[in-house]
Parts: sequence; structure tokens; C-alpha cells
Amino acid sequence: MKRLHTYSQNLLRNPQLIKELFERTNIRRDALVIDIGAGTGTISSVLARQVRSVIAVEFEPRMFMKLRENMDYYPNVTVYEGDFLTMELPKVPYSIFANIPFHLSSPIINHLVETDRPPQCVYLIVQKQFGRKLIAETDREHFTSQLGMIVGARYETKIRKALARTDFLPQPAVDTVFLEMMRRDVPLVKKSRFEAYKTFTTECFSDPKKLAKLPISEIGLEVGGSPSRVTLTEWVKLFNLQTTY
Repeated sequence: MKRLHTYSQNLLRNPQLIKELFERTNIRRDALVIDIGAGTGTISSVLARQVRSVIAVEFEPRMFMKLRENMDYYPNVTVYEGDFLTMELPKVPYSIFANIPFHLSSPIINHLVETDRPPQCVYLIVQKQFGRKLIAETDREHFTSQLGMIVGARYETKIRKALARTDFLPQPAVDTVFLEMMRRDVPLVKKSRFEAYKTFTTECFSDPKKLAKLPISEIGLEVGGSPSRVTLTEWVKLFNLQTTY
């Protein structure tokens, strides 16, 4: 079944590839895993054979009907029709493994990082360029993003595998990667200060002049340096030097 154009998503074709991707994760066999944008259940059916329980989330009504039918074969899969962004998240530990619509990557990751019930680990298929900017590199040759520096305060992020365009149907017009986000045992920013840190980084990315007024010499950044060239460690250091947040 093809997705309607209004629910644009490039679906993985091969269950064996999904299994191989799962084997690259740190998800335990006794885990609860959420599949966001489950479609007709290709990923959910693979997960059902690998973990204790699965929640398959699908927004498109037509696709959801097929998902529910397909998941009848798997007693450990619960199907949910609706928007993941408004769904009540589990009160017990859980993980994410999903191939999400690319245009929803930022809202979904923001939601997972900011919720009071964050997942233990997150595995998503995203656009390569988007995924690269989430990585908290230690040098300024790498461009970072505002979202990446917010995510990095709570999660360690890395790219586990580059995917081929032929892995999808329809084939995407961009390169894609399999992204891992592992929740830090000790966040780089205290929970009580996270909202202030988020405001701080957001304002600096929105207005580079604000960054220029900070003690950037403390991190070795020259005047006129771009926010996207500041590493995660340096953002945290600059934030800790502030008294107004």
C-alpha cells in the first residue's frame, strides 16, 4: 500500500535490513519499543520478534486499518491511531525504533528530549545532513545545529549506518542514515537548568551578535565565529559562565 502524498514517507522495503539495523542497537530483548509512523507494520513485525512488546503508532487512517490487520498476528504489538506528538508516553522505561517522515524529524526529536518521560535510547532513520548536524563533534570543522546542542545535553548521538536510496520505496531524493541517541547517565546540564540552557542556545543561534557578546575567548572562539562552529562542550561551558539564565 502506498502512502498518500500528504503523509509523505519513504518506507523501508526489506525486513532483513530492519533486523540487521536492530542488531546494531543497544535495545534489550525485554524492552518496550515504540515504532513511530509504523505504516503497514514492516518495522513493527520485525520488532515483535526481537523484543518483549511494541507500540505501533500510525496517523494516516487508511494505513492504520492495514496496520491493525497485519498486527493481529503479533500478540505483543499494540497499535495506536493518532499523532505521536500528542500521544501519552509510557510510564515505564521504553525505547524508540522508527523510520519517521523526514519533515517531522525535528518536532519528534524535540518532543523526545523535552518530555518528562524520555526514552532510554532512540533509533531513527533521518536525512544524512540532518543527522550529521546532531552529532556533538569536538572540532570546529564540523557544523552543528541548535537542536543538536540541545539534544547533546541529554543524549550521546552517533550515526550507526549509512543507508542506500534503494533501501526505500519510493526512493528518497536525499541520502539517509540510521541515527542513535543514547540517554546519558549524567546529563551535561542539570534537569533544573535545562530550560535555561535551551533558551540560551536558541537565542545565540537566532542572533549571532548575542554569541559575540559572550566570553568566547574562554573557548578559543574568535569574534565573528559562527554558532554552528561551537561544539557541545563549549556551549555547556559558555552556559555555565552565565549569570542571567
